[in-house]
Amino acid sequence: MAKIGIIGGSGLYQIEGLSAKRQLSVNTPFGKPSDDLVVGKLAGKEVVFLPRHGRGHRLNPSEINYRANIFAMKKLGVERIISVTACGSLRQQIKPLEFVLPDQFVDRTNQARKVTFFENGIVAHISFAHPICGNLHSFLVQILEQLKIPFHKKGTYLCMEGPAFSTQAESNLYRSWGMDIIGMTNISEAKLAREAEICYATLAAVTDYDCWYEPAEPVTVEMVLTNLQKNVANAKKIIKEVIARLPLERDCSCSKALKDAIVTHPEFIPISVKKKLNPLIGKYLKR
Repeated sequence: MAKIGIIGGSGLYQIEGLSAKRQLSVNTPFGKPSDDLVVGKLAGKEVVFLPRHGRGHRLNPSEINYRANIFAMKKLGVERIISVTACGSLRQQIKPLEFVLPDQFVDRTNQARKVTFFENGIVAHISFAHPICGNLHSFLVQILEQLKIPFHKKGTYLCMEGPAFSTQAESNLYRSWGMDIIGMTNISEAKLAREAEICYATLAAVTDYDCWYEPAEPVTVEMVLTNLQKNVANAKKIIKEVIARLPLERDCSCSKALKDAIVTHPEFIPISVKKKLNPLIGKYLKR
């Protein structure tokens, strides 16, 4: 049975209610994931949970092995990932303690992290105009509407390099570009999930106004964690409802993202690379 993956962000290090729970230490060709993956059942569905920063929040956004995290999910049969993340608001109408379901990303990590599986003898160019799975996003919208939890149906997530928060000049610059929220992790996951043909959507919990909003205090870790803890309960409620109601079969283009994306002819792909990426590309090399 296809599994649903949950990547927990700051403050979300476990999901209560999982039955038949077991922890798996998963090895990947890209190293170890952030932590052991927890596999279990919730509402009759198989779920794989991974704390993005490791239990105890040991990894900063730049240290996370995003490739290992997504590859491990793929290796365990995950077809959909819901990513829970903390974010800052760049719009006055997007308030702390609300949720945002971003539909677009802008990358400002400046290639400080590895965000592709395709290198060292193989090249693939995925379509990424719409980085979020439309079907999974629409389903999340339905659930939040039904639960009557304050949220915004769309928005552009600017992914900055951390771990320091923005300067005020940067924050105002991003606002002038039309950005809506800001975080440090999710575009890396979205790119890799698309390469792995996994549906991906973000549930972003707003914790602060970054540092652009003069009436508000500048963002601090204490502020972020205090507001985040208030949102964790709602995030868990949303996740449980999504898992319970999400159809088993998926009907979107995410599962075929690599169909026309690999440009390297199979005979030129090194055998070692074929073996390493078999969970991703094996079905396309058998033709």
